[in-house]
Amino acid sequence: MITITDKAKAQIDTLIQEAAYDASYFLRVSVEGGGCSGLSYKLDFDNAEKPGDQFFEDKGIRIALDMKSFLYLAGTELDFSDGLNGKGFNFHNPNATRTCACGESFSV
Repeated sequence: MITITDKAKAQIDTLIQEAAYDASYFLRVSVEGGGCSGLSYKLDFDNAEKPGDQFFEDKGIRIALDMKSFLYLAGTELDFSDGLNGKGFNFHNPNATRTCACGESFSV
């Protein structure tokens, strides 16, 4: 399961409104090969379910993960920062054994 903080929810809601997505859209969170540490996080909005998708809901946000990504991201918290150290989504992943300084890639 992936959870989201109140700040992440507020930012996701803002992005959905700005893009004028309807209620069929959900947040797709996934892992791709690449980045400084070997794996990178990816966030998208999607409205097409794929075979093997795992769905969760937190704070009214529907979240989809493919099975491979679920194995790497189970228990992860999605946060949003708009502070002086950078603006963007942050992943607090208990499965990551190493992360890069930018926080956008990790390894297990």
